[in-house]
Amino acid sequence: MGKPKGERALADNEAKAIARMLRVSPRKLNLVAAAIRGKKVEKAIADLTFSRKRIAGDVKKTLMSAIANAENNHQLDPDSLVVAEAFVGKAFVIKRFQPRARGRVGRIEKPFSNLTIVVREVEETA
Repeated sequence: MGKPKGERALADNEAKAIARMLRVSPRKLNLVAAAIRGKKVEKAIADLTFSRKRIAGDVKKTLMSAIANAENNHQLDPDSLVVAEAFVGKAFVIKRFQPRARGRVGRIEKPFSNLTIVVREVEETA
């Protein structure tokens, strides 16, 4: 006995991938996510490949996973996909402390982020 299958949260022409616990602040990750929002997947992959941001490789990996999910799980055409949504959420923050002068302490925060990418199949307009 299992629970009944729930309704699909996405439309029939959409697929998504989620990357959790990325070791970067959400503010920095959102800069890379904003760079690919609304673009065709080929252009987004090219932009991420040549980006100088450290986290761009993980974003590209998540985008490739979303494309593979669309192709294999939902039978969507990978050539007609666009990045419909790319949003960032906060995960947790590791707190560390650095000794400072006169017995004080400096707090160091190491934030983590979550990334969700949704790709959508669009009709080609001639």
